[in-house]
Amino acid sequence: MTTPNPRIAERNVRWRPQPGPQAALVSCPIGEILYGGARGGGKTDGVLGRLGLRAGHYGRRYNGVVFRREMPQADDMLERARELYTEVADFRENDSSFRFANGARLRFRPLLRVADAEKYQGQNLSDACVEEAGNFPDDGPILRLFGAIRSAGGVPTSLVMTANPGGAGQHWLAERYQILAYPDGFRVIRQRLPGGLVAERVFIPARVRDNRILMEADPNYVRNLHMVGSRELVRAWLDGDWSAVAGAFFDCWEPARHVVRPFELPADWMRFRSMDWGSARPFSVGWWAVVGDDTAHPVTGTALPRGCLVRYREWYGAKSPNVGMKLTAEQVAVEVARLTGDERIAYSAADPAMFAADGGPSLAERFGRHGVMLRPADNKRVAARGAMGGWDLMRQRMVGDMDERPMIVCFSTCRDSIRTIPALQHDDSRAEDVDTDSEDHAADEWRYACASRPWARKLTPKLDALREMARTRTMSEMLGEIADDGGGRKRI
Repeated sequence: MTTPNPRIAERNVRWRPQPGPQAALVSCPIGEILYGGARGGGKTDGVLGRLGLRAGHYGRRYNGVVFRREMPQADDMLERARELYTEVADFRENDSSFRFANGARLRFRPLLRVADAEKYQGQNLSDACVEEAGNFPDDGPILRLFGAIRSAGGVPTSLVMTANPGGAGQHWLAERYQILAYPDGFRVIRQRLPGGLVAERVFIPARVRDNRILMEADPNYVRNLHMVGSRELVRAWLDGDWSAVAGAFFDCWEPARHVVRPFELPADWMRFRSMDWGSARPFSVGWWAVVGDDTAHPVTGTALPRGCLVRYREWYGAKSPNVGMKLTAEQVAVEVARLTGDERIAYSAADPAMFAADGGPSLAERFGRHGVMLRPADNKRVAARGAMGGWDLMRQRMVGDMDERPMIVCFSTCRDSIRTIPALQHDDSRAEDVDTDSEDHAADEWRYACASRPWARKLTPKLDALREMARTRTMSEMLGEIADDGGGRKRI
């Protein structure tokens, strides 16, 4: 594949890549690239430099578009582009585009949903660049751009994304580029397609220490990143650590506490199911066992207190992150019944939307015809009128009892729960709720399970004592048991 020659293009573009990740980005021949991974890594300059060099090299045949979710987010990048391209391209402010002297085009456009990507069908995009891809809860709008990326006159094409850890899209980006398995990047991932075709993609990590220009211009930049306050945020922004989840909704999630190795469940433990429905979006089905008497994991010795919920199986209906399988109710019901086998299931708490009937049998009725009987789950998400919300019930179980023993765990085989729940973020406009644009389907189903068996942490020993006193003693007896501790303070 032909790549731009910087020695030719730099006559027209006043920029050259810094050694390291920027130089790798400019010369990378792979058709899909994720670039970045940390604050200050030179993502904006790297992308604008790559696009400018390619525009200078391919001329009239070149057609590039830079996408952001909303156009105001592109303001700073547009200003930097005007600095770099000022002598070789005319900027058209009315439509945020550059027309290079050699005929190449580069536009800046919004990309919020799949419908925005479909506006480009039929165009020949040489390059599509998606800035801050981590802001996208799912990959749908971005991957739809592949329908418009095609070569004109032999120009090699590419889809380039930039992103940092954090944000609603962290989970799907980390999985698509296998970042947790290969955090150092530069590993070409090959996806086999029908007809013997192969798609390739690669992650090029760039960190602030790779940006020598920034380090020299602002020696306090790294220090300032350390001052953001959150240890997870520092790891994500400074080190590009994709395992750090800054601002996580369930910041109490700890794999060492909440994920256990599979073991044989006692036959006398009650079992039930929970389900969140989805077609275009994923569905999630979970199988749970309720711990009888206090017990310990047979291999690791992990404490499992009485009443703890153990998620021992799941079926997550997704063909890719946050994209459903579009199966019928009958297909899902038959498979749920097959996976359950002869297990005795006490009940199945399901998404209340499954009980709506619009001129025909509801989803719940259709499930029932195949032996999967459902009951509506409590769908209360947040606290209201003094009652605990579903997220509170779920968090209470994660935090655990007075001895710090978790009251909810899952088998290590429940990979989609383990992948999605720790990455969930707060809703920007409703902090006590999860961002519903994110991949929250397994979490919703966990919430149904917790709401079906409410559990609250016991009061502190002192409050327990007061409650017991109030139940068994008269007021005069209670007052008589309050003594002076010698320092003028009263104690029980």
